[in-house]
Amino acid sequence: MSDLIRVERDGFIATVTLNRPEKLNALTKSMWRDLGSVIESFSRDSEVRCVVLRGAGNKAFSPGNDIGEFKTERSNVEQARAYGANMNRTLEAFRNCPVPLVALIKGICVGGGLEIAALCDIRICGASSRFGIPIKRLGLVMALTELQALVELVGRATALEILLEGQVFGATEALTKGLVHRVVADSEVEQETYATAHRIAEGAPLVARWHKKFVTRLADPAPPTDAEIDEGYACYDTEDFQIGYQSFLNKSKPKFVGR
Repeated sequence: MSDLIRVERDGFIATVTLNRPEKLNALTKSMWRDLGSVIESFSRDSEVRCVVLRGAGNKAFSPGNDIGEFKTERSNVEQARAYGANMNRTLEAFRNCPVPLVALIKGICVGGGLEIAALCDIRICGASSRFGIPIKRLGLVMALTELQALVELVGRATALEILLEGQVFGATEALTKGLVHRVVADSEVEQETYATAHRIAEGAPLVARWHKKFVTRLADPAPPTDAEIDEGYACYDTEDFQIGYQSFLNKSKPKFVGR
């Protein structure tokens, strides 16, 4: 794994850092590939209960793709198609990840950086953070598969406003548009994000994964099958359910085991 995607573990919480601060954490083709591999690995890891995604330094989460790479990697349709397949694999890894994902956003979060943040379950940013998708200035289109998360997050009208105007806007407007859940002082972003991650990790991990699965399924207009409905009761056969309700009765803090 490249040093440009840094992974750290602290108990049940993993941190993934886009580690290219000298370029404001702009994403390269290899970074997209490695990021996808990391997220896929967490999907197979029963021990991780929350993943925090962030950019290195205090200036940016990520401004998106490194424009300097376009000449060699995205200069024509054939190259763009290959690059897009690389991106799509990573975006799909985010969509399919059963582990709760929390975006810690400092500074710039635009373009591809915003695409990644939009696929996280919770987004927390600093007051000076900046957002937008100004790709119209580059003559670029956000492909269908890339656009999906933005439209699901803010709706058709707001997605079109962001894309057609191409404005870069502040944290308060991002909160109003529904792009982020919380705006805190710049000095408090890490504290608030990791407090959120710890709250998630303290809960029953199987429950968190089921809730992610069920919320995603409800976006499908097809009626749930009997088996899908029945899965909503599977938690009663888990060891964590026994731990949880006994701890409630005993007025003690539960220590879930993920079984």
